[in-house]
Amino acid sequence: QVDLVESGGGLVQAGDSLRLSCAASGGTISSCVIGWFRQVPGKEREFVVASSWSGGSTNYADSVKGRFTFSRDNAKNTVYLQMNSLKPEDTAVYYCAARKSGLVRTSESWYDYWGQGTQVTVSS
Repeated sequence: QVDLVESGGGLVQAGDSLRLSCAASGGTISSCVIGWFRQVPGKEREFVVASSWSGGSTNYADSVKGRFTFSRDNAKNTVYLQMNSLKPEDTAVYYCAARKSGLVRTSESWYDYWGQGTQVTVSS
């Protein structure tokens, strides 16, 4: 079992930045694959970025390339999603997800463990 807790969401204006955190516990995660997804009411969950824990293999959605950056703090067992130049269309509940082993994948079905989500709202 891997427990994931997202934080860092909030209400910001277009062009602002946020850094989301995903704290992991319940076991070692150094071999995990980590994904960030987002979802708005009435729409399917959308892939944002997926990466190995080390960050050696990272895949960004086209919609966030150049604006969002994946990183991690090994000592804190925490991964981060730095979001810059935010747009209203980035408004969503953001979730982190993990799989204990495997390749980096963009499909939500690949991931076994999910956090509770954190709301990001970007006003125009």
